[in-house]
Amino acid sequence: MTTVVWRRSSRSTEGTSSQCVEVAKLLGEIGIRDSKAPNAASLALSPVSFADLVTRAKRGELSL
Repeated sequence: MTTVVWRRSSRSTEGTSSQCVEVAKLLGEIGIRDSKAPNAASLALSPVSFADLVTRAKRGELSL
């Protein structure tokens, strides 16, 4: 059994942002979850889809 290691951005520090997500490398996928609700559902994307999501977010193309 493999332990999943969730990581938060180094720009997100405790108490400074209520809009944090955590990511984890899964078997062939990238997991995304809400840092405020770590036991709730998470999203799994392919590495290509995750890279596209990050690129679009950086460009401001998403309605977040």
